[in-house]
Amino acid sequence: MNHKALPLHAVPVALLLLAGCGGPDPAHYAGNNSHPAASPYVKWPTPTGFEPVDLTIRVRDHFDGGMKRFYGVDELGTSSQDENQEPLFRLDDNAVLENVILGDPAADGIHCYGSCTLRNVWWEDVGEDAATFRGLEGDTMLIDGGGASSATDKVFQNNRRGTMHIRNFYVEWFGKLYRSCGNCSEQVQRRVIIENVTAVTGPKTAGIAGVNVNYGDIAEFRGVNHIYDKFNKPVCLLYMGNSSGLEPKVIGRGSDPNHCAYNDQNVIVRH
Repeated sequence: MNHKALPLHAVPVALLLLAGCGGPDPAHYAGNNSHPAASPYVKWPTPTGFEPVDLTIRVRDHFDGGMKRFYGVDELGTSSQDENQEPLFRLDDNAVLENVILGDPAADGIHCYGSCTLRNVWWEDVGEDAATFRGLEGDTMLIDGGGASSATDKVFQNNRRGTMHIRNFYVEWFGKLYRSCGNCSEQVQRRVIIENVTAVTGPKTAGIAGVNVNYGDIAEFRGVNHIYDKFNKPVCLLYMGNSSGLEPKVIGRGSDPNHCAYNDQNVIVRH
């Protein structure tokens, strides 16, 4: 099945979110978790249609999904934690993906090669990762709006270089919102900006951001981030990363002036 980028829709996002469910009968949707449970902190979008994906969709410049639910089938029909899965979407440098719902199964979500923008993208049940950044020095991956639920481990991961910027995002029941790769063969300094995020922790949550202190990683919190935490999880996890493929060790938790600085004004934790 070959997919082409859809034309830009002129319909405002707010109207798309309120649109009724169209296309095939929902019974045709293969996923077991067709929609996250209702949350008092966010209104999950209702899909306008259903789109099975059996071959990674490559976005060279712009793709507007019109708030359809995309989910993996055949070789992409997996929700496992296998690190070698293919994504549902692959974004080229400077590509924009917007108004997309990723259903279950979602394989390895989205891969971004170079600078890219994810705008109003929602993950109903995160697969291996929601999105992986494979940028170069000076590249930025912007996640603007949207939300994610049920990530067994990471939601967003930076595997190469550059800065990941997560803003106006909702996340619930996750392992980590962000992780700088702890054991990639090429290790460099990486940076994440977390801005105006709402996070609801779960029993599998390890922390909000994980960074490698020995490579000079930086997690910067901006705006006002709200964390609803009944499990007393740290905002930051500080790791000793490696390039040998071994499991990295946690060497600290919480605020660090050089690698993960935040205060009571830009990170508000409610237990």
